Amino acid sequence: MKLIARALILVPALLASSALADDMLVQFKGGIGVIPVSSGVPVVGATTSDVVNRNFVRGVPPPGQPWVIGDLKADVKTDGSIKVQGRGLLLAGGNGIGSNAGQSVFATLICEAAAPFTERNTTLAGVALAPNGDFEIDDALSPAPPADCASPVLLIRSAALRAWFAAGIPKPN
Repeated sequence: MKLIARALILVPALLASSALADDMLVQFKGGIGVIPVSSGVPVVGATTSDVVNRNFVRGVPPPGQPWVIGDLKADVKTDGSIKVQGRGLLLAGGNGIGSNAGQSVFATLICEAAAPFTERNTTLAGVALAPNGDFEIDDALSPAPPADCASPVLLIRSAALRAWFAAGIPKPN
């Protein structure tokens, strides 16, 4: 009898945890820092290139300097709620190398593989980076994401510049 009673208590708990897992839209584990230039255009007869291709991601521009990120984890639910934990988002070049440059960041989810792209953002004022580059975002995306996000890109962006500093690595289901 005690065994049946325990089973009756455990079944709703298992069903509830299964329902919570079902409302996950996409997850990200790991991050990639930005390299602002994706390539140089060769100039005939020159040893350097004055023309470069900036590293735009789905229409979002890069900043002027490279950034690194130590770790990134993000969960996006079907209702648009998002939780992001970032570690070590810091400048990787220039005079401010190794600093957070006084930046605040927000997150953008883009689900479309081809233009036109819809930017689903957390609060644009962002959250301040800690001196060591750590940050947490607990917010909701606006507009809400679609029911299916077949080609997810998560960008961590500067609140001041709107440029992207880091991208999340999609976690396979």
